[in-house]
Amino acid sequence: MSPFTDSERPSKRARTEESENRHSPGSSHLDQHAAVQIVDEDLSDREEVDIVDVAARGSDLYLDTINRAVLDFDFEKVCSISLSNINIYGCLVCGKYFQGRGRKSYAYAHSIHDDHHVFINLESTKVYVLPDGYPVSDPSLEDISFVLAPSFTATAVATLSSPTHLAKPFYDLSSKPYLPGYIGLNNIKRNDYMNVVVHSLLHVAPLRDYLLLSHFGAKQPELVKRFAALAKKVWNPRLFKSQVSPHEFLQEVGRASGGKFRMEVQGDPAEFLGWIINQLHKDLGGTKRKNSSIMFSTFQGEVRMEVQQVVVRPEAAENDKPRFDIDREIKTSTSPFLFLAVDLPPPPLFQDAVEKNIIPQVGIHTVLTKYDGVTTQASDSDHNESRGQLRRFKCQRLPPYIILHYKRFTKNNFVEEKNPTIVNFPLRGVDFRDYLEAPTSHPHTVYDLVANITHESIAGTTRDKENTVWKVQLRAGAGGGDNEKWFQIQDLIVEEIRKEMIFLGESFLQIWERRPDRQEGEMHVQADA
Repeated sequence: MSPFTDSERPSKRARTEESENRHSPGSSHLDQHAAVQIVDEDLSDREEVDIVDVAARGSDLYLDTINRAVLDFDFEKVCSISLSNINIYGCLVCGKYFQGRGRKSYAYAHSIHDDHHVFINLESTKVYVLPDGYPVSDPSLEDISFVLAPSFTATAVATLSSPTHLAKPFYDLSSKPYLPGYIGLNNIKRNDYMNVVVHSLLHVAPLRDYLLLSHFGAKQPELVKRFAALAKKVWNPRLFKSQVSPHEFLQEVGRASGGKFRMEVQGDPAEFLGWIINQLHKDLGGTKRKNSSIMFSTFQGEVRMEVQQVVVRPEAAENDKPRFDIDREIKTSTSPFLFLAVDLPPPPLFQDAVEKNIIPQVGIHTVLTKYDGVTTQASDSDHNESRGQLRRFKCQRLPPYIILHYKRFTKNNFVEEKNPTIVNFPLRGVDFRDYLEAPTSHPHTVYDLVANITHESIAGTTRDKENTVWKVQLRAGAGGGDNEKWFQIQDLIVEEIRKEMIFLGESFLQIWERRPDRQEGEMHVQADA
């Protein structure tokens, strides 16, 4: 409740009412303005100066009623009554959203009926006291504005991938320590498959920095603006609570994807990752040209594919695999890629749900031989023109960040099967040189792991979507050794993980970062680390 009764309120309200009465009898200027356009309730310059001048003597009135513990700016900014998203104000006492602030607006009515008086414009971050209508400028409100719309400097962003970022903990309102960038994301219904992709992308330094330093205007597509806003919240060093809800961003994902990716239905992280990269590329003005957006300049490479029709040789033994014949026609094409699909060796026919030691393991370089330009694969396409074909691949250009997709799920006539094979890999120093055919001017080919998305479900070889758990393991700091830590995030659960535990899960997606030139000399030392 307000500390003042109507008779005790300062003269600001009386002065405001007198100012309104001077404009009428009958229909005042303010009455007409409120009746015609509820979504734009700002006073004219003359009127605002008059009210500010009166209000200046007590601009801190009602600020002690603000309740920061209930403020949550993660949800879609729509009026709780009209469901409009135009000219929305947040009540800083109860956290609800209302449209407008004029005398016929929902925020105005809320201020009278509920005795809540401090509101923030969710677009401009300006704070007003209602029903009086005067703006408030007070340094104590700056933390609220920053949580609503975090901002970053180039200097602050430059340290996020360095050991400096790990040097000191940050604290939320409840004094809980957290590390910006490594915080929980709410699993609203079944959106864990999107959460792990969001985290992975927001730890790719060029994309992260681009989003954190962005200032998108009204003309920018909504998906881009909401993804940038989510990035700033995830990396916010001044959070009120050490978790973020991706609700606002995921609602726009549902709309932009035509309902293909929804919060309430379990999905495939690889499909979502491919869609979000392409959609952001398009929304940022990207074209088919390479490097035409931050998405393509970060993730797009080129691969050469050679195709030849299979001819059954009469002298071939029963178990002989078909191979390329250099004397026959070979069709060659080069195409861009955003991630490299990696095939796993077939799982065992029989698997014990208890004894884990029968789950096969394979090294990363073994599965990457698909791209050595020598190893052949028979096409598994259902298209008639692709049947009976042999293919082999070799990269022509590697991007700064390589995304690997381990193909764990295959469909047959009855069920969708899961391949539980464990992939062994070092965290640092994987050399992709054997999978590249490029001039010597090509950047070097040593990569370090940044993000690892893992799949978990009940033991067996049948895919179980209902009990699927998606987790992401993220690098903090860089350079290996004590300079580098790893965190595992499953929705709201954030925990530091030992490095040797990372490759024990069923890796599904990985993001590898090209090592800076100055570290190339470390390659042979770190390759076996």
